[in-house]
Amino acid sequence: MILTTTLPLLRNVLLLCGLLSLGACAATGPVAPAADTTRRAPQVPPEDLSRFRPVFPAPKAPVAATAPRVRPVPPANQVNDQIEQRLRDLAYTNRNVKYAQGYRVLAYVGLEKDKAMSIRRAIISRYPEETDYLTYKNPIFRLQVGDYLTRLEAAQALLRLRPLAPRAELESMQVIINKTGY
Repeated sequence: MILTTTLPLLRNVLLLCGLLSLGACAATGPVAPAADTTRRAPQVPPEDLSRFRPVFPAPKAPVAATAPRVRPVPPANQVNDQIEQRLRDLAYTNRNVKYAQGYRVLAYVGLEKDKAMSIRRAIISRYPEETDYLTYKNPIFRLQVGDYLTRLEAAQALLRLRPLAPRAELESMQVIINKTGY
């Protein structure tokens, strides 16, 4: 008895679900383009507003003022005793300076001593004028190359050393001043 009363209800539910799914599919399908029902205003040329724009007179050309000709004074290259003494003091003070802020190329940082030594030998064999600094702080080996006062010099050296040490980078630190180069 229960089965005979629920069967028409079940049929109606299934029919309703089918109709709803067909309606949803139809709503997402391709739609014909709607006819353009908007009225377009006729194209009107833009209004000429030039009569309202302000007009400024052109600036006058500057009059070249004739300055009196000044005769250049040649330098006398005279150094008096006081300036000579100050120059001597400055040179003496600069002779005592050993370190300055500069850059070194960090060629290797790692745990392998053999690799650090092989990079060091390759750099020394190709560039014998470069100063190298191999340090060991347990457990890391660090190989630094050169004493450069400017970043430009250090960057040039870095480009030279890249084929030998591909992971090389610049490091800012106190460097030894090379007195023979100056």
